[in-house]
Amino acid sequence: MTEVAAALIWRDGKFLICQRPPQKARGLLWEFVGGKLEKGETAAEALIRECREELDITVKPNDIFMEVVHKYPDIEIKLVLFNAEIAEGKPKLIEHVDLKWITPSEIDSYDFCPADEEILKEIKRKTSDK
Repeated sequence: MTEVAAALIWRDGKFLICQRPPQKARGLLWEFVGGKLEKGETAAEALIRECREELDITVKPNDIFMEVVHKYPDIEIKLVLFNAEIAEGKPKLIEHVDLKWITPSEIDSYDFCPADEEILKEIKRKTSDK
């Protein structure tokens, strides 16, 4: 199983989503920024590295929002989604095709990677409770 760390970053009631490049698996689908853990890395360390590589930002991982296991035809992943904040920098498109800040009510307007579906439901549930 491949371990993946990702970030749920909020700003002014909106959270950050990124669109995958067309040539990658699940190309042009939307996702949370992050990526695979490298050998010897913790999930938090991987998240910091991936955000620097993909968006040129420094993030501060906080608590874990949710963990999900998802089996794609080509890979099975364990996704650890951290509540995180941008400590330094402004997101730049390095790896992704696009990025957006969206509200929970806008989730259904975007096609997300299937592994994110449970997480998106939980974001909707938690934000509708407020």
